[in-house]
Amino acid sequence: MSLEDEYRVDPEVTQWQGRFISAKTRGRWEYVSRARGIKAAVILAITPEDEVVLVEQFRIPLGKPCVELPAGLIGDDDGGEGELAATAAIRELEEETGYRAGRMEDLGEYYSSPGMVSESFTLFRAYDLERVGPGGGVEGEGITVLHVPRRELPQFLDAKRAAGYGIDVRLLLLLSPFWFKE
Repeated sequence: MSLEDEYRVDPEVTQWQGRFISAKTRGRWEYVSRARGIKAAVILAITPEDEVVLVEQFRIPLGKPCVELPAGLIGDDDGGEGELAATAAIRELEEETGYRAGRMEDLGEYYSSPGMVSESFTLFRAYDLERVGPGGGVEGEGITVLHVPRRELPQFLDAKRAAGYGIDVRLLLLLSPFWFKE
């Protein structure tokens, strides 16, 4: 029987569910999904000075700080059901980094690790950035805003990795031009 046939035949069983995630099984597969169908918005923001706006925060699952693109959950607040992904991206960018985007471009839906997590995120490109606050996220997030010249990003991330930081996989989209030079 193919995996697709197994998917159709085996029911999905929720083994455990918390406020934000669910551990599930379907046949012999174990995976995690966002509870209540919540998705995420991820934002690529580059300043007029050609600096990538990143965030750094301690991540409990990693046990260490991680360098990431700004991101957040869509409709995760009480009463936030039905929030548009673009609205969440605008909100999260301002909360986490202190920047307001004049325009957001939807670059599509992507899956982080489809072999074990069903979560998807919508990637947005922020344009016409205006600094309107300090950023840092909401209380308890402990977010540090980073401005990294795009041309220095590989060296910056290498230094952070060497210092024991985690690096978000989505930063690969900014590194590929450095890896595929002719």
